[in-house]
Order: sequence, then C-alpha cells, then structure tokens
Amino acid sequence: MPQKTIELSTRGQGLYEFTDEAAAFVRNAGMEQGLLTVFVRHTSCSLIIQENADPDVQRDLKTFFSRLVPPSSDPTMRWVVHTMEGPDDMPAHIKAALTQVSIGIPVSAGRMMLGTWQGIYLFEHRDRPHRRDVVLHLSV
Repeated sequence: MPQKTIELSTRGQGLYEFTDEAAAFVRNAGMEQGLLTVFVRHTSCSLIIQENADPDVQRDLKTFFSRLVPPSSDPTMRWVVHTMEGPDDMPAHIKAALTQVSIGIPVSAGRMMLGTWQGIYLFEHRDRPHRRDVVLHLSV
C-alpha cells in the first residue's frame, strides 16, 4: 500500500491547500480504487476539506475560529493554564480538537472523489511559521 509524507510550510494562521500534491500521489500510485487517508502529525493544526474557489471562505473560516477561540491573552481566556509556548498555543490545540487530524477520501478511476469545489487544506492554528508533516496513505 503506497504511503508518502509531505512537508508543508506555513506562514502563520490560515488554510494551506495541498490538493494537487495529494492528487499527484494518488495518480502516481496507479490504483484504480481505494481509500486515501490523509493524516497530520501535529497537535496544533488540523485538516479540512473546504471550498477552494472563493478565498473569502478561507478568510471567513479563519475569522470564525479566531472569534470562537481567541488567544489566551484575551480576558475571556483567563482560565487557560497551558501558556508556556505563547498565547496562541492552547487555542491552537482547542481548534485542532474541534476539527480533525485525519481525513478519508474515496478513490475511483485513479482519482480522488472530491466535489467540484472541494480542496484539501492544512489548517494552521499557530501564529508563527511551521513545517508540518502530512502522511498520505492509499489502501484498497
């Protein structure tokens, strides 16, 4: 069963699309049907499948999550204990817990069965740049 780890560089909070990299992996694997599992090996970012046509969707998602879980320096977050790595760290863990670290995508005719406007994104929840490892695994 084909497996590959890709490294994604982030520049801070936001969504980073890697649909093309996943599609190339599936294409190069040469499997007609199967299941692509996408897994991120970190606890302060997550994975989502989201619209890739209008960048306003990504902007609105980022804004929503920053309002839902503000930095621990925000007065409403006084209860946060885990602050050693900065005011964005514990909120990043919370955001990752609310989303997902693994996604399954069916493969048919050698292609991911994503909808027309769907893209695969790493959702970075930390403020500073990071290198994130994403594992792609194709099974039958």
